[in-house]
Amino acid sequence: MKESSKLIFILFVLSYFLFFCRKDAPPSNQGCPPIPVGADGVFITNEGNFMFGNASVSYYAEGMSEAIEDLFKPANNRPLGDVCQSMYYFNNRFYIVVNNSGKVEVVHPVSFVATHTITGFTSPRYFLPVSHSKAYVTDLYSNAVSIVNLSTGQLTGSIPCPGWTEELRSAYGKAFVTNRSTNKLYVISTTEDKIIDSIKIGFGANSIVEDKNGRLWVLCSGHSNQGEHASLHRLDPLTHTVEKTFIFPSMSDAPWRLDINGTHDTLYFLNHGIWRMPITSQQLPSGPWISSEGRNFYGLGIHPRKSYVYVADAIDYVQRGKVYVFKPDGTLMYTFLAGIIPADFYFP
Repeated sequence: MKESSKLIFILFVLSYFLFFCRKDAPPSNQGCPPIPVGADGVFITNEGNFMFGNASVSYYAEGMSEAIEDLFKPANNRPLGDVCQSMYYFNNRFYIVVNNSGKVEVVHPVSFVATHTITGFTSPRYFLPVSHSKAYVTDLYSNAVSIVNLSTGQLTGSIPCPGWTEELRSAYGKAFVTNRSTNKLYVISTTEDKIIDSIKIGFGANSIVEDKNGRLWVLCSGHSNQGEHASLHRLDPLTHTVEKTFIFPSMSDAPWRLDINGTHDTLYFLNHGIWRMPITSQQLPSGPWISSEGRNFYGLGIHPRKSYVYVADAIDYVQRGKVYVFKPDGTLMYTFLAGIIPADFYFP
């Protein structure tokens, strides 16, 4: 199919989704036409306002005049819930973590119809499969990492871990768990379901990625009231050794949303703007790659194939947020509106 014909087809399907998927339709696979996940699109998780129950997942594909603001509610005839924290794709399902609702919605990736709801969490944050049948879910308040049986969709236990656990990543049969309320990176054995080490890093670890050399990078926001500077660390996940530490010079630095490009050789993060840093760099950048210029940059995502940089502006945390898309050279390509408080991106 020619590119022009393909684009017309995608736009037709998306237009049908927008205008003919009735909100009062029953939650079935026939309720809404399929999302064209083969298109060069992106899913956006929108937190929504705390206690308002207006969280959502939006979808945008290149060439669309605007994003589909909410995929979940039309497909299921009910709202997603309160504060959409994160989303993960595994075993042909999306696992959507809804923080203040204390649940994980499991949905079909094309119809977005919910197949199961996992409940019993205190305040879940991030989801990570550690085997075909098991996943970990971090938590804001529970002082533990939850264990989920993916075959039954039930909580089967928890791993005690003090403080606010956040993003996590697996390597060598271990899960490395960031923690925003300590100066430790916790290491969990995924076969024993217990903490086997805690690695001293900076205070307030909030995000973690893996580079092309298999090294883990952990970004820490610091704690200005305690005189703890923000920091960035490179670790060897095999030996648990901190190989490199970068300290941010100002107490006003509060970096977060660490991400990496598709070739896994360039880091990106937010810190009063978008910062970019090669993994071979010997020092932190002197300033942002793209300045915020008064915008409230809140979410960040890097297209894995094109290296386009998606950044979400939460604006005033009340109205729909705006997404800016930049080329790898920093040129602004286009903007579009997502839902309320867009926070993260998933590229199919």
